[in-house]
Formats: sequence, C-alpha cells, structure tokens
Amino acid sequence: MTASPSAPESPAATAVAFDFEDPDFQADPYPTYAALREHEPVAHRVKNGFHAYWLTRHEDVVRVLRDERFTSFGIPSELEADGIPETFRRLGQVLKHMMLRIDGADHTRLRGLVNKAFTPRMVSRLEPRLEAICAALLDEVVARGDGHVDLIRDLATPLPVIAIAELLGVPNVDQPRFKQWSDEIAVVLDSSVRTAGLARAAESAWELAEYLRHVVAERRREPREDLLSGMAAARDEHGTLSDDELISNAILLLLAGHETTTNLIGNGALALLRHPDQLDLLRSEPGLAASTVEEVLRYDSPVQLTARVPAVPVQIRGVTIPTDAEATLSLAGANRDPRVFPDAERFDIRRDGGRHLSFGFGSHFCLGASLARLEGAVAFRQVAARFPRLALADAQPPRRAGLVLRGLAALPASF
Repeated sequence: MTASPSAPESPAATAVAFDFEDPDFQADPYPTYAALREHEPVAHRVKNGFHAYWLTRHEDVVRVLRDERFTSFGIPSELEADGIPETFRRLGQVLKHMMLRIDGADHTRLRGLVNKAFTPRMVSRLEPRLEAICAALLDEVVARGDGHVDLIRDLATPLPVIAIAELLGVPNVDQPRFKQWSDEIAVVLDSSVRTAGLARAAESAWELAEYLRHVVAERRREPREDLLSGMAAARDEHGTLSDDELISNAILLLLAGHETTTNLIGNGALALLRHPDQLDLLRSEPGLAASTVEEVLRYDSPVQLTARVPAVPVQIRGVTIPTDAEATLSLAGANRDPRVFPDAERFDIRRDGGRHLSFGFGSHFCLGASLARLEGAVAFRQVAARFPRLALADAQPPRRAGLVLRGLAALPASF
C-alpha cells in the first residue's frame, strides 16, 4: 500500500511521510510507527479514493476497540461486486459467518457456542502433546547432522499446523493439505497482498469447506474428543451452530491457530537471536518462557494492524473519522507506546508486557490466545535448551509480504 501524505485535519499535527510498499518499511516498520505516534497520532491518508485514519497510540487503539460505535470490517469489496466469479462469491459466503467479521448479538452467540467446545481444559491437556511434537521436530533437525536449522521450515511452520489440526480432529494424513489450504486462504486477511492471491484463496476456501463438511458429518455420527465434535454438539438457548457457521469458524480457527502462531514463533526466535543476552537468560531460567512469549507479542507482533468502521462520525484528538472511512489500528505501534511500556524499544523478556494488544481487546479478543501462548512457550523453551550455540546464519532473513500479518519466510541458523 502506498500512502500519500495529505493535510491532517488537526492543525497542530505534523504530517509524516510514509510508503508502506517501501522494502525498508517492510523490514522495520517501527521507526515509522514511532514518528506517527509522536507527530501524527491520527494520520489521515487517501489511496485510490479510499480514506483511512491511522491510529498508533495505545490509548486511542484501545478506545476504538472498546467503542461500540465502531464495527468490524465486513466482507472485502472484491467479493461483493457485480459479475464476480462464482468462486469469489462462495468465499464471501465463508467469510461472512466468521466471528472476526460479526458484531453484536450474533458475535456473542457464535463466540459463546465455540467457547463451549474450545475450553481452557482442552488447551491445557495439549501441553504434553505439544512438548512431544516440538521435541520430535527438533530431533529431526539434529538427526540431519549438518548443524543447520531453518526455524521457520523446521519448527515454526509444522508445530502450529499439527497442533490445530489435531485439536480440530483432522487425520494426520490430511495435515499437509491443511497447511496448503491455510497458506492460500490467509491472503484474505491482508488487504496489501489480497488481490494477487484471491482466486486461489477462493478455490482453497471452497475445497477446505467441503472437506470439513464431510468431517463434521462423521463427527455427528461418531463424536470424538476433538474440537469439531464439540462445535457440532454446541448448543445454547438459541439453538445450535448452523453448518455454515461451524465450517466458517473452523476455518477461522485454522487460520488464526496456524498463520499467526507461525509468525509468533518466527519473530520471537529472531528477536532472541538478535539479543543473545536474552536468549542466554531464557536458557538459564526456562521459567521465563511464558513472559518471553508476552514480550515477543509486544515487541514484534505477528498481527500488526486491524481495522474498524465507524457507524457514526467519531472524533479522536480533534480529527473526525467519517462513516465512509476506516480506522486503521496499529497494534504494533500501540505495543511500543512509551506512555504504556517504559523503554519500549528494548526487548526484555523479564518485562511485564501484559497490556500489549497483539490479541486484540474487548469482545473480539483472540479466542485462541491461550493455545498460541502455550505453543510459543514450548517452542522457545525447547529451542533455547536444545541449541546452546544457536546463531543467525542470515543477518537479514527474508520476510513474507504483507502489512497485516508480519512473519518470516525463512530463518536459517547454525547450532
């Protein structure tokens, strides 16, 4: 996304020039967020006639996320236009039932029903299995005998997809297909890369939805101790999850439980490798694994941005956000706000970073936060223990394209 500076509505503000397609920004967006946070905390920008208001201060982002006058972003416009391919229309149908895009009573109903199946008990009992999966993956790395590891390919990618697939109840043999579908569908979450991959995303979403319909039908006949069985059985005073709602939110759990956790583990491993004193600290105090996860989430969030739309004009810091515009909320900028996090640019795994916004805030707080935290803690603790001489093999590892989801394409290291 190229954002052209435009005159801010607040006369006291100083416009900050930024270009979100700039490779330098993609590599390190944080200096730009710092400049916006200090000089233009509500930054009005226009691209192709579309108005966006970028918010980078923690206080303002929280305010919007808790303000009922702001609603979640609906279905991407590319999926609602006249004359679009039928596969695009099908993708729109999948997306419209996701909790991520629904507010009010319908969101409360869906979240409550899914919560009945996705319980803390279900997540907590996964810990021994996650420890075993992680250990097996690292055993394979060591067994190669070449002293090298790609922490994305060898750990950050397979661990979350195995975990979420097993949690949902997907057979092991189908997990590679799950990974491919997830990768291809994930572009719909990021407007900056969506257009190029939308056709394949639409095909994959439909293939995955049809696959899940068969699995759900089996679970209704023969329930098991898995999430799809629990979701299929979920009921409240309003009835049940419809098949369309169940399938859409199972896909959402797959995307949220895989893509973002891969980025969490990758971003965290990179931060630890770039701060060897912190990696040594984790080795000497494995009990810091949980606080390491929180600091990684704060310091280099796997989800950088989210968006809301005002139902009525809303004024923030003297700037009015109209109903035909979007409030673009920089979770990453808010997470480094020095008003909330002292010495915010420093990576410190002892920090109390509990006020970070990487899982959102309010009614849309990430349903899978406990699972992501557990996976991250297991991964960081085992990597630190298994590889006492771990070091970066590439000072600037390649990043995946995108502004919303921030992650690495590879993370080569030696041990």
